[in-house]
Amino acid sequence: QVQLQESGPGLVKPSQTLSLTCTVSGYSITTNYGWSWLRQTPGKRLEWMGVIGYDGSTFYSPSLESRTSISRDTSKNQFSLQLSSVTPEDTAVYFCVRDRGHEYDYWGQGTQVTVSA
Repeated sequence: QVQLQESGPGLVKPSQTLSLTCTVSGYSITTNYGWSWLRQTPGKRLEWMGVIGYDGSTFYSPSLESRTSISRDTSKNQFSLQLSSVTPEDTAVYFCVRDRGHEYDYWGQGTQVTVSA
């Protein structure tokens, strides 16, 4: 059974960097597929932020690319998101998912991140 679990601070101050980690169990992130971060802001649709492939390659949403970095720790079977220079507009529920070409078959439960002073 593939399981994903997000972790990280629930509150981030404006201008700081948001950092989240996704711990994957039941499947190695180096075997196949992509591993993505998505977010859902209040009243808006789900937004894809970026992906790290099983080979370590990364791709980002053009609208977020300048502020986004996705990395991984293969020894822990984890991948992480960093979003810099956050504003209140980055307040959202953040999800990590297994990405089969923008078909997301396994999801974390999501974690609420609020950007506020």
